[in-house]
Amino acid sequence: MRQLLAGMLGGAALLILPSVSLAAAVPGAKAPDFSEVDAAGKTHSLEDYAGQWLVLEWFNKDCPYVKKHYGSGNMQALQKKYTDQDINWLTVISSAQGKQGYLEPAQAMTVAEGHNLSATAPFLLDADGSMGRAYGAKTTPHMFIINPEGQVVYAGAIDDNDSANPAVIPKSSNYVAAALDASMAGEAIAVASSRAYGCSVKY
Repeated sequence: MRQLLAGMLGGAALLILPSVSLAAAVPGAKAPDFSEVDAAGKTHSLEDYAGQWLVLEWFNKDCPYVKKHYGSGNMQALQKKYTDQDINWLTVISSAQGKQGYLEPAQAMTVAEGHNLSATAPFLLDADGSMGRAYGAKTTPHMFIINPEGQVVYAGAIDDNDSANPAVIPKSSNYVAAALDASMAGEAIAVASSRAYGCSVKY
């Protein structure tokens, strides 16, 4: 069983796992602490965002599901819409050195520029996987929303369509946008958790 699981985690294909492993950051729970350095050398910790909204997004530049959302401009548009509303956004790379998606700081800066990423959505370089494991990040992308009280209010997929084809995006329901819109309006989040889809995080 351990060998089978390792084989699954090593692939770049679609990975959807049940929430039996790594599942630490669930809606209603306190967000796990973290302290990570971004590609520009700045340290970010959970306490830096106390009293503020924070979105965490797991990223792997080589994952076709990440390419779906970045190649179409969907993720960048989402980042801009909400960072313009003073919501913080951190993009996390938990790929280990030697694994798919791993980036040195200079490489990460180049990738950020190539993806037209805003400076308000910096890459955190979590090469040892400590942050990813603390949050239970399984896939790229995998999304988490943390409220100003430090609680996770959403965890899961970016939307409800697990196809890697960007053509489906206009017809998809974006869970992250819906959760943020509801929260900022003081309303209940209709879907607070969902099954994450994408490529396995390369710990």
